[in-house]
Amino acid sequence: MNETKADWADLQLFLAVAREGGLSPAARATGRSPATLGRRMMALERKLGRDLFIRHERGYELTAEARTLMQDLEAVEARLLRLTAPEEPIERPLVKVSAGTWTTLALLDQLDAITGAPADLRLRFVSTEATLDIARREVVIGFRNARPTGGSLAGRRLLRVEFAAYALPGAPDHWIRIVADTPSARWLARVAGTEAACEVTAPRNGLDLALAGRGKALLPTFIGDRHPGLERVGDTISELGHDQWIVTHQDDRHLPHVRRAIDRICAAFAGWRRA
Repeated sequence: MNETKADWADLQLFLAVAREGGLSPAARATGRSPATLGRRMMALERKLGRDLFIRHERGYELTAEARTLMQDLEAVEARLLRLTAPEEPIERPLVKVSAGTWTTLALLDQLDAITGAPADLRLRFVSTEATLDIARREVVIGFRNARPTGGSLAGRRLLRVEFAAYALPGAPDHWIRIVADTPSARWLARVAGTEAACEVTAPRNGLDLALAGRGKALLPTFIGDRHPGLERVGDTISELGHDQWIVTHQDDRHLPHVRRAIDRICAAFAGWRRA
């Protein structure tokens, strides 16, 4: 390490860049410009005599030494906050989670169990049917329909997801079609075709219409079974069944706050299996 010591302000900026995954989101969090943050990070690397980031077009990936530094600094930061502002809440570490509509709804229903009581995590849900790039740190935790194949990714199998049609008793026997690029939406397009009474582009709207008695919606059973009044219309669709996996970066899974989030999410899924 160089003799010039790193400034605590620069180390705090490093934490912002590391937590947010890039200069632009860190700029929004700190009020500094991306250019300023970029210069400060390069200066910090020179002072410490080590590389902290692997720079990509879409974000900043932490080196192994940077991950160790981040853990050490978070411990120091937490202790300083306790000593200097004991009556103020300590900033909770952020965990960004991407999941499809249905998994996000189920996770939100278990929010207190995942964040902790009292909360020691801050969750940011990115609800999308698209697959975000965990290797490039677009999110920290993602949900997938298959085992991860990337060498930098780690996964844990959660449960078997099944789909079935649901409707209120006495509702019209026609489909509510969801127009989306998902296996279930493509299956429904083949089955319903142009005979669907209504088409929506947001999966949640399909559930809303079914709850309003406007037809039958294709839903995962862990959603449909938990809505009073909705009944299954027929059997589960075998070709749509798949395993649900929780995925994170091989290195991030060892961070204490990421580990807590994963363990609590898995516990929630275990409860859904028993229900």
